[in-house]
Amino acid sequence: MTKKLIIKLPRKTEVDGRRITLSKFEKHLINAKADYSTQFGQIKKEDLKKTKVSVGKEEYLILTPSFIDHYKKIKRLAQIITLKDIGSIITGTGMTRDSIVMDAGSGSGGLACFMASICKKVISYDNRREHSMVCEENAKNLNLKTVEFKAGDIYDSSSISEKNEIDVLVLDNPEPHKAVESMNKVLKVGGFVVAYTPNITQNQEFVKSLPDNFLYEKTIENIEREWTIKDRVLRPKMKDIGHTAFLSFARKVSK
Repeated sequence: MTKKLIIKLPRKTEVDGRRITLSKFEKHLINAKADYSTQFGQIKKEDLKKTKVSVGKEEYLILTPSFIDHYKKIKRLAQIITLKDIGSIITGTGMTRDSIVMDAGSGSGGLACFMASICKKVISYDNRREHSMVCEENAKNLNLKTVEFKAGDIYDSSSISEKNEIDVLVLDNPEPHKAVESMNKVLKVGGFVVAYTPNITQNQEFVKSLPDNFLYEKTIENIEREWTIKDRVLRPKMKDIGHTAFLSFARKVSK
């Protein structure tokens, strides 16, 4: 389905020297093959071919959506790995278009889909079929051809078919230390493993479990604080994401 991104610009006026907001900023991903109704009036589908339209006193910008616009609309079963943490996983392991990566604990497929947008191939394992079905739907909606969702238990290496071919493995599981045998099996020498957990004790167990042929690199958390910059108002926003998870990075250095 063809989509368009419409952005409603905020409308303001000045009263007694003060700027008053009459209508707020909005952003919507919509079907470009049908009329779109707003609270201010209707935008005809033929007008969606323009770059700007007016509905009453309101102005809307019309853009071709990018990957991130579609990505933010994926179906979710539960909380997915945040963009700030995905950024650290990608940069911390040096993923490129030549990388073959795996994640274990597909969930809604958020991480797998994002990695598939930049990598050569992504293989994602989950032991629940209902998760894989949602993941496949999300990948289809994002038009991703390089991701494959498989049934398997990362704690049981016999259920994982890949061997010595993975550049990066991401473990989004409550007990990543139980996946040591699988990660040793699937990773190339030089490949990275990242354990993603909400509690530091889970990462501690993972780091303690690393075999001698793995080099532990670091454990981090990302604290993101968004700011309000508006006229003379300069302060952190009240809704602070703060802590989301801990990430531990290690690298397979020998067989």
